[in-house]
Amino acid sequence: MTNHMSTIPVSVFIIAQDEEQHIGRLLDSCQMFDEIIVVDSGSKDNTQSIAESKGAKVVHHDWQGYARQKHFAMGLCQHEWVLNLDADEELTDEFVNEVQSFIAGNHDCVALKCRRNDLFIGRFFSRFTRLPTNTRLFLKAHAKYRLEDKVHEGPDFEKKIGYTNVYFKHYGYSNIAELTDKYNKYSSLKAEEKFHKGKRPSVLKLILIYPLEFIRNYLVYRYCFSGLRGFIFSHLSAYYALLKEAKLFEFSKTS
Repeated sequence: MTNHMSTIPVSVFIIAQDEEQHIGRLLDSCQMFDEIIVVDSGSKDNTQSIAESKGAKVVHHDWQGYARQKHFAMGLCQHEWVLNLDADEELTDEFVNEVQSFIAGNHDCVALKCRRNDLFIGRFFSRFTRLPTNTRLFLKAHAKYRLEDKVHEGPDFEKKIGYTNVYFKHYGYSNIAELTDKYNKYSSLKAEEKFHKGKRPSVLKLILIYPLEFIRNYLVYRYCFSGLRGFIFSHLSAYYALLKEAKLFEFSKTS
C-alpha cells in the first residue's frame, strides 16, 4: 500500500523480471494509487527490492507466458478497477488525473483505451503523430485475457470501452537494437501462434505488407512529423509486420 492520506481506489498490477533499470521510475509515478502489485518471475537483479522500497507488494510467480502471468497478477488485486502497466512505462500527472476522473465518471464503460508515447532515439514522438492505443484501465470482472495467445494477449471486453487521447510514456523502444530485438522475439511468438491456429501464409500479403505498413505508419499515423526518427521507426514497424508473415511462411515449410 502507498502512504498517501487519500489514494485513488485502483489496483496497479505489473509483471516483471530483471527490470531494475526502469521499475523505480514507473512506481514513483504510481504513488497516488491505493494498491501496487508486482508479480516477479525470477529477477536476478534488484527489481524486487526496488519495488518493495516503493511500497509495492511483490509476489513471485514462475513465468507462464504473458497472458497467464497477467491473469494471475490481476487475480491478486483487491480493487474492482485495475490498471495494468509494464515496468518500462511511466505515468504522467495528466494520465493519473484522467484515471481518477474516469472511475468517478457517470458512464457505462468497463475499460479505458489510452495512448502510448514511445521514447525513440532520445525523444518522444511528435504531438501530431497518431500514437498507438492500449487498454490498460478496466474493471477486472469484465476483462478476459486470451490465455493461449503468446503475445499481444488482450485483455478483451464484451462491454463498452471509453477512449482518451491522454498518453503514458514508454521507454522500452528507446533504441534501434532494443526495438529490433523485441520485434524479432514477438514476431516468432506471433507466427508460431498463428500457425497453430491454422493460419497459412499469403503470397500477396508477403509482397505487400512491408510497403503498406510503412505508408500507414509514416503518412496515415503521421510519424512523418517526427523527422528521421519517424522515418526509421516506420521502416522498423513495416519490418516487424513482414517478419510475422515471413516466419509464418517459414513455419509452414519446416513444420
